[in-house]
Amino acid sequence: MYIQYTMDQLTLPMDLEDDIPQNHLVRIVNAAVNRLSDSIFASAYPGGGRDSYHPKMLTKVIVYAYAQRIYSSRQIAKAVRENVMFMWIAGRQQPDFRTINRFRSERIKMVLETVFTAVLQFLAEEKYVRLEHYFVDGTKIEANANRYTFVWGKAVVKQKAKLQEKVQTLFAAIEESERQEEQEHHGRDLSELGETAQITGEKLEEAVKRLEAQLQEKPKDKPIKKAVRTIRKDLLPRLQKYESQQKVLGDRNSFSKTDTDATFMRMKEDHMRNGQLKPGYNVQIGTENQFIIGYSLHQRPTDTRCLKPHLEKVKAALGKIPKTVIADAGYGGEENYAYLENEQLDAVVKYSTYHKEKSKKWQEDISKLDNWQFDEAEDKWTCAAGRSLLFRYESKETTESGYELRKRHYRSENCEGCPLKEACTKAKGNREISVSLKYLRYKKQAREKLMSEEGYALSVRRMIEPESVFGQLKNNRGFRRFLLRGLPKVSLEVGWLSLAHNLLKKAAIDQKPEMAVQG
Repeated sequence: MYIQYTMDQLTLPMDLEDDIPQNHLVRIVNAAVNRLSDSIFASAYPGGGRDSYHPKMLTKVIVYAYAQRIYSSRQIAKAVRENVMFMWIAGRQQPDFRTINRFRSERIKMVLETVFTAVLQFLAEEKYVRLEHYFVDGTKIEANANRYTFVWGKAVVKQKAKLQEKVQTLFAAIEESERQEEQEHHGRDLSELGETAQITGEKLEEAVKRLEAQLQEKPKDKPIKKAVRTIRKDLLPRLQKYESQQKVLGDRNSFSKTDTDATFMRMKEDHMRNGQLKPGYNVQIGTENQFIIGYSLHQRPTDTRCLKPHLEKVKAALGKIPKTVIADAGYGGEENYAYLENEQLDAVVKYSTYHKEKSKKWQEDISKLDNWQFDEAEDKWTCAAGRSLLFRYESKETTESGYELRKRHYRSENCEGCPLKEACTKAKGNREISVSLKYLRYKKQAREKLMSEEGYALSVRRMIEPESVFGQLKNNRGFRRFLLRGLPKVSLEVGWLSLAHNLLKKAAIDQKPEMAVQG
């Protein structure tokens, strides 16, 4: 009547191998990591102490866990104890959650990129990728930080200035109360603060020590006693706090107190749909055939300034950058075009006004330089009304990364009485413009490339390359918030995610052999 059921006797076979389907993802992860040389992990294990779990076993377990939407170290340890697939890939060993977390966030920090690159080379050898096209894009992922613990750069500067003014007022009060000291200094800054308006924590510390020495000589001097108490309990700690915050900020405009490496950014995926600012990181990836070729993590909210450091990281890992770089308008700045040209790369990169230029409204707008004529020989512009704008001077500006922007400034000879002036400019005087001729040349090259058959095909393909990968990471695998804190550890999380994604993609293709790998 029933199939025999008993839990009191052994059942053969006892090997878990027979319970794993031949084309299962866990076998692909196992085979990929087994191909890695043991020497890759040597630098992560200096030796000494008790024997460690094998790094390949831990790598397999973590990669497979990330592919299964399991990111918590405790949940991974639980799966190793209870899940047949994890038991098999771990060889029945049971590392605890501390071992797993220490391995993924500390032990392997120097070798994870090498592991990622080695797996990518296997994929290239097997023709899954050809490293010819590089589709780059970025997305913001929320940091593991309290969203209401923000520190704003402008607020720090403002509060620090107010505090310094308060310190100056306090010392001025001491100076006023001691006429003899006033006569000695003749209206100059107090010697305690030095001959400068900028008060630092170090200078204030030295000044209060001198006041404390004076107080030893005149213990009943109430103004000095009050000043010392105010500085020690209030002003000095606050000034030191502001200086510490400015050091953490660097060139950023904000950071979170619970993860000081995280910057506040607007998140598209905000559940309130109101563009709320949250602490996060800007994740940049480059893909080909929806495999992740390179990844990097940034503290800047905008993509423009991330392209060069991202590609430099890819170049360091792969030894070269794929020949053709494809990106959207967020990367179309002069500095990026110049970098791509210097690296001798084919750039299929839109600029911010590329699509607007195609509209009838733009083409009929007489205020736009695109609708004017430029005479390179005479170095002058001719506006829609036929009047000339002559060269006046050239200005230079150096960006934060050291790139020099050169703009040429032109002014109309005479706009008086021009019937088109109202539609051309709101300025009361003659029309003035500033132009980077180099940027105009880059825009022309980009326009020609994008309008070519190959460029158009690549720009269309870009929409289903990195965007699809981000969809896989965020929606299909539910990774919308980092678990670790700090730029180095969060970078490792991105590495684990990228490694798991590539092996998942390989498994999907292997299970559908009819899917042709695109060129």
